[in-house]
Amino acid sequence: MENRINVFAKGMNTLKPLFDVRANFKNSSIGEEIMELVDIRVSQINKCAYCLDMHWKEARAHGQTEQRLYGLSAWEESPYYTDRERAALKWAEAVTGAKVPDNVYTEVIQHFSDEEMIDLTHVVTLINTWNRINLSFPSLVGSYEVGMFG
Repeated sequence: MENRINVFAKGMNTLKPLFDVRANFKNSSIGEEIMELVDIRVSQINKCAYCLDMHWKEARAHGQTEQRLYGLSAWEESPYYTDRERAALKWAEAVTGAKVPDNVYTEVIQHFSDEEMIDLTHVVTLINTWNRINLSFPSLVGSYEVGMFG
């Protein structure tokens, strides 16, 4: 691939608000563990290698097991996830696919409060945004270090 714009060197004025939005979710009752699972699953769907590398490393640093991470691409058949995590993953897939049927909403709302549903939707849309930025202006996959972005 030819060299493209280094978005982190040239675009921080635009990127800073995205970092700030993510920082706002650190205290969300959704929980960091679910947010990392969502970030990884959405990045799998969007095939964003840089984000997969980043969020896999962050998840491992926060105690996520290899087994749960390896099983994530087949979470529906894997026994490693709670009902709440499954609901979050189902919501993430629906929002990422831009189709959120009533039956998915009805199922997921049983596991999250109204405020958490809004937060979860923002988490999903934010990682979709980051995936698109990183796919448009790729960074060196594997170069991410835990905590690099705060």
